[in-house]
Amino acid sequence: MSSPPEISAQKKFSRSYPANKNVAIKLTNRTGTVTVEGWNKPEIKISAFMETSATNIVPQNLSGTIIINLVKDNQGNTEVGSVNFVIKVPFHSSVNIETMMGNLSVTNIRGGLVRAHITTDGDITLTNISAENVIAENVMGDIFFDGELHSGGTYRFTTTSGNINLHIPSNSSFRLVATAPSTRNISLGAFSGANMSSISNGRRVVGKVGDGSATMTVTSQRKGISFIRR
Repeated sequence: MSSPPEISAQKKFSRSYPANKNVAIKLTNRTGTVTVEGWNKPEIKISAFMETSATNIVPQNLSGTIIINLVKDNQGNTEVGSVNFVIKVPFHSSVNIETMMGNLSVTNIRGGLVRAHITTDGDITLTNISAENVIAENVMGDIFFDGELHSGGTYRFTTTSGNINLHIPSNSSFRLVATAPSTRNISLGAFSGANMSSISNGRRVVGKVGDGSATMTVTSQRKGISFIRR
């Protein structure tokens, strides 16, 4: 029988990979928190804290993309519990995170893509993001975005039952479709103006800020949407 220290050691997974500037990480988790942070090192460092030592984690490195898929790696395994990830990546990485349940946090990323998708319950927090494409989707939980918009970029934020708060610079330029059908609570703050139109009795706001160089689609089916000048 293993001693308690050995059992404890089995519950933590840690691995590092050398990385070039354009590295990408793709993680598919079941349940647990996921925290991704950009750092100034040419390295990806993955730490996972597992509820049970029966959980399998088998990362793959495919042409510069680190892939971790706990759903695939644990098919037929009935003892997989919650797994909490802390991942550090170079600032210019692309990040693609999907989990069934648990909070997702991504900070200090300046790559081509930031995608955060929770299929059921959990908050999404994206802080200090400067990416060309950002996608944040959940069902129950809030979405917070603090970052810059790129010319030609696409930004999509979607929740069924959560508030969406967007902190962007005052000089941002974008075309907007914002929809809050249940509450009609769409607060544009400093971004309201003559180029914005409220339609469907306030359920949707469409329009343009600046020259409309980025595209933003924001939907909260049951709660509200707020824009705050960064």
